[in-house]
Amino acid sequence: MARVAVMGSGSWGTAFGALAVGAGSDTVLWSRRAEVAAEVNEQHANAAYLPDQPLPEGLRASADPDEVLEGADVVVVAVPSIGVEEQLAAWGDRIPADATLVSLIKGVDVATRRFGSQTIAATLDVDPDRVVVVSGPNLARECVAGLPAATVAASPDLDRAEQVQAAVMTRTFRVYTNPDKVGVEVGGAVKNVLAIAAGIATGMGFGDNTLAAVITRGLAEMQRLGVALGGEALTFSGLAGVGDLVATCTSRQSRNQTVGRRLGGGETLDQIVADMNMVAEGVKSSRAIAAIADEAGVEMPIVEGVVGVLHEGVALPDMIEALLSRDPKPEIYGMR
Repeated sequence: MARVAVMGSGSWGTAFGALAVGAGSDTVLWSRRAEVAAEVNEQHANAAYLPDQPLPEGLRASADPDEVLEGADVVVVAVPSIGVEEQLAAWGDRIPADATLVSLIKGVDVATRRFGSQTIAATLDVDPDRVVVVSGPNLARECVAGLPAATVAASPDLDRAEQVQAAVMTRTFRVYTNPDKVGVEVGGAVKNVLAIAAGIATGMGFGDNTLAAVITRGLAEMQRLGVALGGEALTFSGLAGVGDLVATCTSRQSRNQTVGRRLGGGETLDQIVADMNMVAEGVKSSRAIAAIADEAGVEMPIVEGVVGVLHEGVALPDMIEALLSRDPKPEIYGMR
């Protein structure tokens, strides 16, 4: 039986812990707030992040990182990209020497322009292949409720990827391995920005044709960036690419889609962020992703449009006009 430490008690961290329990792993959840840990232990709930969703009795929680990390075979980092370095600095030295590290982070640090697994490896000074990236169409409420879903555990170190696969795969939650950590991680981060664009289209009252165009052209942008950074094109046709993109762009459970939808409905970003108790990774990551693309010489007009609206004061009609008035181009380069 694997000993799994999940460091972070937000919606996906809590759901991941519940899945690990369902897979037969001895699982402990770390929360910064003692009252959340007590709620998980005593009421088998985390009302702030998964309201009205019961948690398995086997999921234990603690606010003491030493207690959570002791003897862990798998350590899951389930905190937002903003502030992850500070969290790792606080308890990273207590991680067992050969524990497999897992990144659930679907964002990019604005200052360093590092993806989640890169931040973990650099901060802890460990072999990057020791960090497994888990990503896919994994809306937390559905996963913890036991609705059928699937995800990808990605690392060039197949043994570690398979260790994570065994630690969290259940009868309703399938886990596939993939050696392309770069592609899987790029997909998980970029889809959040594209979901804001999809939400804007929905909030402005555009139709299904528009939404389909945003998703498919967004997928092209995601794939271009991923390949430029060393990922495999085929990864983006899978769960961590188009699968996660479709779920995040279309579901009202998606925080990033919600941000976009409310922007499209006329609210300001400040109003929306003040009203949310969970982080929408795409808001902050968008600027870092656009900068990474610029450095790599990759064209990402939808991402650039979202950055303009979120951070540069561009009006929504002007963003739409800029996208629609671009020069005509082939859909796929290299085809006759």
